[in-house]
Amino acid sequence: MSEARRIPDRPRPPVRTRVALTAAAAARWASRAAGRGKGSMIGGLVAEKIDPRIMLRLAAGREIALITGTNGKSTTTRMTAAALAGLGEVATQADGANMDAGIIATLSLQPDAPVAALEVDELHVAHVADNTSPRVFTLLNLSRDQLDRVGEINIIEQSLRGGIARHPDAVVVANCDDVLVTSAAFDAPNVVWVAAGAGWVGDSVSCPRSGEPIVRHGEDWYSTGDERFRRPAPQWWFDDDKIYGPDGFVAPMALRVPGRANRGNATQAVATAVAMGADPADAVAAVGTVGEVAGRYGTVQLGDHRIRTLLAKNPAGWQEALAMIDTDADSLVIAVNGQVPDGEDLSWLWDVRFEEFEQVEVVASGERAADLSVRLLYAGAEHTVTDDPFAAIAACPPGRVEVLANYTAFRDLGVALERAGARPVENTVEDNAR
Repeated sequence: MSEARRIPDRPRPPVRTRVALTAAAAARWASRAAGRGKGSMIGGLVAEKIDPRIMLRLAAGREIALITGTNGKSTTTRMTAAALAGLGEVATQADGANMDAGIIATLSLQPDAPVAALEVDELHVAHVADNTSPRVFTLLNLSRDQLDRVGEINIIEQSLRGGIARHPDAVVVANCDDVLVTSAAFDAPNVVWVAAGAGWVGDSVSCPRSGEPIVRHGEDWYSTGDERFRRPAPQWWFDDDKIYGPDGFVAPMALRVPGRANRGNATQAVATAVAMGADPADAVAAVGTVGEVAGRYGTVQLGDHRIRTLLAKNPAGWQEALAMIDTDADSLVIAVNGQVPDGEDLSWLWDVRFEEFEQVEVVASGERAADLSVRLLYAGAEHTVTDDPFAAIAACPPGRVEVLANYTAFRDLGVALERAGARPVENTVEDNAR
């Protein structure tokens, strides 16, 4: 286990940085006064425009963990922040703003926090690391996302590998069940391997280093081009009840968020916190306190409907989220938009297995409800179509409604439910043990 590390005193920022922070605060105030939102992003953009080196200066003297991956970043970051709380105030995003402006805003709004757990978009990790000198990189998983923005996933793996190589003193907490993550971390001198699971392997059928096939035998995998490149032995792993770590560490792990994927996220959060100096038992207890994450997994009551919302943004995420659906619920609403933040090409719908919803009343919804309806038709899933997700929920029979939505559909439905007076209902461990 890692020993607690003394966090050094932070330097006073130069005049230019202080001017940038003052301007950012003014921009945030103006945004709120105009009813345009909290203003965090505009504040970050203004600050960076005035002082292009502001991220580096705001990060100086802090112990920082950068958390990245295609899926699970927000949840794992929230868990990591909770697990690090014993080390002092933790700077972290509340809203998942994981590019430069959001990271700058987070650091500027919590200037005295000696520790930071930062969610970072996969494309931005190398650049952010160069400006923050992280103590820990946490790599969750890599799979296809928005090809129009992100590009081929092997390019992301190469970018991560290069970014990590420039910071050899950092600890890399990496998911050894994910071939692409393992490749990105494989050459690092200080890796903590975590068996966090890999429910989706469709993007790692070949070795990212040699191009040769990946062979799988149970949990093990290796490259036929170089058998030295194979699944490393994990130092952390989990089962349905417990978490296991170095030096014989074992502890019960009960979570308030659903799904096996989140047990893997929690295990990586604990491993990250321990690498930063947290007590392992305290870290495990802390990740169990995390429930709703920016609306994900949240449950609300609206009239006769008890509504639980899940977010999915790509084939791997959809497959994980589908496994979290409670098939005993009275209704299931699936909402899909095709706006720029979602990715305008929805051909990935054909990679998602919708064939399992034979016993649930499904409503296809969202701006691209017609595309979803065609996919459900071919999957043999009985369904109806209601374009507006809020109206789709209202039309469901009284009882429990599961809602699975992609990014903008999820965001817009959350606003509509709040305006309608939906009352939050606290999730329990039992609610999410599905």
